[in-house]
Amino acid sequence: MRAVNAVFESGTFAGAARRLGVSQPAVAQLVRDLEAEFDVALFDRHGQTLVATPLCRRLYATTQRVQAIEADALAILEQRDEVSGGELRIGLGNAMPGMSLIATFRKLFPKIQVNVEIGSWSAIVGAVVDQRVDVGVLPEVPEGNRFRREACVQQRVVAICHPGHALSRQARVSVADLVQYPLVFRDRDSSAQRALDKAFRAANLQPTPALVVNTREGMLEAVAHRLGVGFIWEYGSSRVDRIAKVAITEMDVGSPEYIFSLAGKRGKLVELFYHTRGMSSPGDGMMS
Repeated sequence: MRAVNAVFESGTFAGAARRLGVSQPAVAQLVRDLEAEFDVALFDRHGQTLVATPLCRRLYATTQRVQAIEADALAILEQRDEVSGGELRIGLGNAMPGMSLIATFRKLFPKIQVNVEIGSWSAIVGAVVDQRVDVGVLPEVPEGNRFRREACVQQRVVAICHPGHALSRQARVSVADLVQYPLVFRDRDSSAQRALDKAFRAANLQPTPALVVNTREGMLEAVAHRLGVGFIWEYGSSRVDRIAKVAITEMDVGSPEYIFSLAGKRGKLVELFYHTRGMSSPGDGMMS
């Protein structure tokens, strides 16, 4: 793929060979091998010039992003020995996926002290604005010039219940069916609750919760003690004991969660934390 991309960018096998530091026949053979393996045409030959086919342009658009992530990863690894101290302050609305990002960051830079503040959506936005933290991880980060934001995960709001609850045997549930159960809500400061309220309004439903709690931990404990069906962001917690997750039909489309900071906030540690988003595995709920 590096050979194909180099030919795409330079327009000739010779130019690609100079860029990659290999021979021209080697580049040509790599491209021919790939075309033969998948029975596709990647370039139309016009004398010495190669014109990318529509398939090749689509392939380049995807693989270029992969190469950019790889370059970021190499840059991080090359700087590892240079980053021997310092402190990074991080604000999290959910324990996850932020803790997964922090775990990746700590593996790369074990000498950096990481201080974590966990709070509500508005509390973390305020912490970034007031510079109590250097960087935050939240859904629904306001658009505009005030913040720099980069998506790190797509996730949806899901219903949670005790594994012994009848709902746990279902793959998904509609918001109309949810109202038959006692429900546990968060206060309006919760981004998950705001998304849930929107889904209920769209279905012309106004459910009355059996219980309202003001923290995510309170939500998890209420569900674990069979007080009702609750709601969290899909990757909002890695907890699995006495908790079952069920998809909600009307909320099946994921929403981005962002790493964000003040637009003018710079520094090596902040930049390195942004780069870790491309190095966490999809199994942790992170973007690949």
